[in-house]
Amino acid sequence: MIHVFATVTAQPGQREAVLALFNKNRPAVLAETGCISYEAVVDVPGFGGFQTPLGDDTFAVVERWESAEALHAHAAAAHMAEYARNTAPLLAKRVINVLHAV
Repeated sequence: MIHVFATVTAQPGQREAVLALFNKNRPAVLAETGCISYEAVVDVPGFGGFQTPLGDDTFAVVERWESAEALHAHAAAAHMAEYARNTAPLLAKRVINVLHAV
């Protein structure tokens, strides 16, 4: 199994617009062969303690894929290219970590 942790930082004040595009695209991703889970997450407000907040303009995407091949197919999907085109002007930074269990 492949795990993906993506940290997405929107331009100031644009996180909700990016999340709306993410949620519009999400059903197509979940329908892809090999997709186990795909969701956007934001900070739990006021959690404190050991939490390191992402911040008001940032969210994370937590994904699980059956295989590297499934993740490669996802990255090449037409709906992902459209999502990238639509979100590009709204983004400040994107970091993607592709991981597996040890």
